[in-house]
Amino acid sequence: MSDVRRTRLVVEDGTVGDRLATAIVGLGLAVFVASWTTLFQWVGEETTLFGVSLFDALGLCLLAMGAGILAQGAASRYGVLPTDPVDTAGLLPGTLFGGVGVVVGGLVASQTLGLGPVGWVGGALALGAAFAAATVLPREDVGSTIPAGALLLFAGAVVVSGLLDAGWTWSPENLSVTLVGSVVVPVLAIVAALVGSWSAAKARAGFGARGRQQGAFLLVSMSVFGMLAVLGLLVAFIVVNGLETVLTGANVGNLEIPFLTNVASSLFVEVPGVLPAIVGTVWLVFIAVVFAVPLGVGAAVFLTEYAEKGRFTQLVEVATNGLWSTPSIVFGLFGLAFVLPRVSNGTKSLLGGGIVLGFMLLPLVVITSRESIKAVPDEYRDASAALGVSQWETVRSVVLPAAMPGVITGVILGVGRIAGETAPLLLTFGGQPFPSRTPDVLGSFEFTSTPPFVTNPVLLDRGSALPYQLYTSITAGHVPGDAFTTAEFGWGVALVLLVVVLGMYAIGIGSRFYFRSKLHNE
Repeated sequence: MSDVRRTRLVVEDGTVGDRLATAIVGLGLAVFVASWTTLFQWVGEETTLFGVSLFDALGLCLLAMGAGILAQGAASRYGVLPTDPVDTAGLLPGTLFGGVGVVVGGLVASQTLGLGPVGWVGGALALGAAFAAATVLPREDVGSTIPAGALLLFAGAVVVSGLLDAGWTWSPENLSVTLVGSVVVPVLAIVAALVGSWSAAKARAGFGARGRQQGAFLLVSMSVFGMLAVLGLLVAFIVVNGLETVLTGANVGNLEIPFLTNVASSLFVEVPGVLPAIVGTVWLVFIAVVFAVPLGVGAAVFLTEYAEKGRFTQLVEVATNGLWSTPSIVFGLFGLAFVLPRVSNGTKSLLGGGIVLGFMLLPLVVITSRESIKAVPDEYRDASAALGVSQWETVRSVVLPAAMPGVITGVILGVGRIAGETAPLLLTFGGQPFPSRTPDVLGSFEFTSTPPFVTNPVLLDRGSALPYQLYTSITAGHVPGDAFTTAEFGWGVALVLLVVVLGMYAIGIGSRFYFRSKLHNE
């Protein structure tokens, strides 16, 4: 007869601990989402839920999560719930909670108690060490739940008690910053929700290796969701603020949108538009791609297929990585000092701006093309060589088609960056704040009897692009006509820039799918 006793509290097909942990994680997700929507002002601080203000509701949720996590830790420690904790929560949680203690201790010592620099450092280190010790020294179930529960209870208490509310402000001494409650409360709630959900997920899985895996998975998932939510909210924020401007005077049925088809400044224009900036952006990106992609792919092929692996290739790799991380203003200065004197006699021009953006795009094309070519299996090359095909024919017919999806991915990422750059355009391309004509590049080519036998004055003229148009409209402080205020016009330009960049992404993604499907079909 078995003497094994079931100490787990079971209700139907789930345990009390599992349901408690699921409820805590659910509350954490709700707090996480509500806090982000509050930060982006999609939900106002005055919003009420069942008669309770939004901030009070967030505080109550944090209090409930904190109490539940403490209950989980106590139940695991005294054997009410069967778990498999290890001897310590680990250095990573200890470091994280120790960092929280350093921040809290430093703020209390310097701002509340008014201690000097020595007292500030001492208070920060003392509380940080205490938090880290409370996490690392006890058993895992205690170290993972007690500090997390205490943090949640503290955060919930200061919000519910009114110490932190929408009208709260704080200007720390010796710091030129003012913290406001409408931002601090949601940020505090987001951090607490992440910590609480992580702790509850570990407890639900019984701690140990499986608990750490589940906690890390949930923490990463919520972080990714938060980043995607921020991206979605940013896009939605731009759309909501700019859509009315873009559709001013529009006849959607006839595809007439004056904001997209008009010039910015003219006697006969009632609704100022951004057509010159759109066309300028497209031509700048086109010139940059034509300049950078052949050079970048060719360099990647040489470095990967022909050059000996050694210091030269290592130097090129370091240089390309460094150039890709170089600030855009440096490329603008390079274009002003080196490119413009050689392509347009030192004056700002469309060709000069496109070449400078091409130099910005070139490092990423080299990096991604090299990695894509390296990823092509050697079996492809060996099979081609076995058929007697030359190395160049192998590269052209086998390696490059197989690497093309990765190359296009790099071009997509680079185009997304250069299409929104403003600093290089200020130095190499920018002209009138509100242009009255659209650059007609295709219709301006002229044949001559002297080298280079083809000229195009439009390529050597100044112009406007969407990021430059946005910058100039804001700095000018006014917009031609009475249709828009400066802010309205700026939001409209931002929305058009977003749509243009997404359109370029769509073209690149479609090209990538085409080459991938063609590769698989063949």
